[in-house]
Parts: sequence; structure tokens; C-alpha cells
Amino acid sequence: MGDWISFVVVGLGTLFLIGELLVNMRGLFGIIGFGFITFYFLDYLDPGMFFIMLAIYVIGIILIVIDGKFINDGTLATIGAVCMILSVGLSSPNWVAGLYAVIGVIIGGFASLFFLKVFKRRDMWTKLTLVDQLTGDKGYSTMNHSYSDLVDKEGITLTDMRPVGTVRIKDHDYSAVTNGQWIKKDTLIRVTHVDGTKILVSKIESDAK
Repeated sequence: MGDWISFVVVGLGTLFLIGELLVNMRGLFGIIGFGFITFYFLDYLDPGMFFIMLAIYVIGIILIVIDGKFINDGTLATIGAVCMILSVGLSSPNWVAGLYAVIGVIIGGFASLFFLKVFKRRDMWTKLTLVDQLTGDKGYSTMNHSYSDLVDKEGITLTDMRPVGTVRIKDHDYSAVTNGQWIKKDTLIRVTHVDGTKILVSKIESDAK
């Protein structure tokens, strides 16, 4: 397999595997992506190393899933992405093919985001991406509300902020995010910044010593 083919095969494999995590394709994208990645590892590695590197790549994907479904702070997702990059890079017969493979992982991962514009998004990514539908029947303020008026307003957390969660401000519920800070449920917060519909909050520190 030519060095540049590594970019194509790994890029397509990553595109469809990450795409399967982002959108609900009932496993179709997963099968296609896994086929590309398996072909890549089989072409370069002997059976022993094949299973090791494939396992590292799959573990990377699992870490991304765990982050998106349970933690939502990006830490495990970053570690997972590094595992994927290392597995394809170290499996290459030379540094040129390895570089092509690493670029394939990066571009394939970012390109998979375009699937969100075409197919139904999986529910587990709603908190991480802050793209919840803020509809009135869910208790949220409408999109037409002037979010900029919320700056310096105080409220309370309805969920744990890790760092994304839900807050209540002036009898309305909003999706909000902290500046990397984990805040427990039922904690008083203040809105420090608003960017469009993205609300940044911080914990109100007690003056009591």
C-alpha cells in the first residue's frame, strides 16, 4: 500500500467510525469504518501487533464514547483521540506513511462533524455540544430572548456542572457551561459572559470566613 493511501484509508475509517458515534446510522457507518481501519492494520502489521494496535485504536473510540455519554468535559475524549493517532502512527512502516495516517485521523474526525447537518444526531452529545433545543415546553427560555441581559444575573444550578449543565435564572431554565469548573447541584451561580446562546457561569463564593 502506497504511503499516501494511508491517508485515504485511515481518513475514511475515522470518518465513518466517529460519524457512527455522532449520528444514528444503526451501525452502518461503524461497519464501514471498522472495515477500513482493519484493512489498514492488516496491511502493515503481523497478527500479534495487529490485535494490539487495533485494540488501542478501539480503546480510543471507547474513551470518546464514555466522555460523550457520562463525563462531558472532553478529557477522556482527548485521551481517546491521542490513542487513535498513536495506534495508526506507530503501525506505519515509515514516518511518511505514519504522517499521512495521523493527518487522516485528524481530518476524518473533523469531517465527520458534517454528518450532523445531514443525519439525526445521537442524544448523548447534546450536553457536550450545547445544542439542546431550548423550547418552551421543556421549561427553557425561547431563542428570541435577549441572552445578553443575563450577564451578572444570579441563579442556581439544577444539575451538576461538569462543566456543562442546567441552571435556573429568573424562573427560566438554561443550558450553561462553566470555565472548566465543576459545580454541584443547588449551588448559587452568576452569569459572567454570554456568547450568542452560550451562557458562561461561575460559582458565587461565600463571603463568610
